[in-house]
Amino acid sequence: MITRRCFCSFAPRPWLFVGLGNPGDKYKGTRHNVGFEMIDAFAEAQGIEMNTLNCKAIFGQGFVDDAPLLLAKPQTYMNLSGESTGALAAYYKLPLNRVIVFHDDTDLPCGVLRLKDKGGHGSHNGLKSVIYHFRGNKEFARLRIGIGKPPGQMDPKAFLLQKFNASARERIDTALQEGVEGLKLLLSKGLTESSRRFNTEQKYKHIRLQTMPN
Repeated sequence: MITRRCFCSFAPRPWLFVGLGNPGDKYKGTRHNVGFEMIDAFAEAQGIEMNTLNCKAIFGQGFVDDAPLLLAKPQTYMNLSGESTGALAAYYKLPLNRVIVFHDDTDLPCGVLRLKDKGGHGSHNGLKSVIYHFRGNKEFARLRIGIGKPPGQMDPKAFLLQKFNASARERIDTALQEGVEGLKLLLSKGLTESSRRFNTEQKYKHIRLQTMPN
């Protein structure tokens, strides 16, 4: 007999994974959209369909083993990401320790990842909006996706909206697969243990890549 699993009141509280980015083909593949790409990579790996619209986000839900999961890509544009993220957390009555936001990070070399349990916004406009719509609460996890710093005197905004060159694209594609494995570990082992193990692996990668061009 086949039984269908559902998001019932007695089931484990789901995780909400939110990838930050800008909607539309114009921004597809740009550095600022790697949060979207991480959601897509995870959804594809786990067979979760992103085929509905919920709280201004492209949305999907499913299970990884026995862990219920919600996936979202806000369609509000980056600076208003919190409108969608805050509404989803409220709708599903989730504490912020069940929310993780995926975002690009210029403070990490291209292709290096970090899992954090909380933090500030680091001048990232998407995170600023999320924190604002969480009423100033910063106690939510983040998956930081390194994109490197702008070269020379390049305008940071222009850098964020550029697409990756071939070598950087290869690094990001590898990082996305590493991120999928790290997130699966998080769902099975919890944030504390998965962060320790995942960040140790990424630290050695950081050392290897930090002197290489983006």
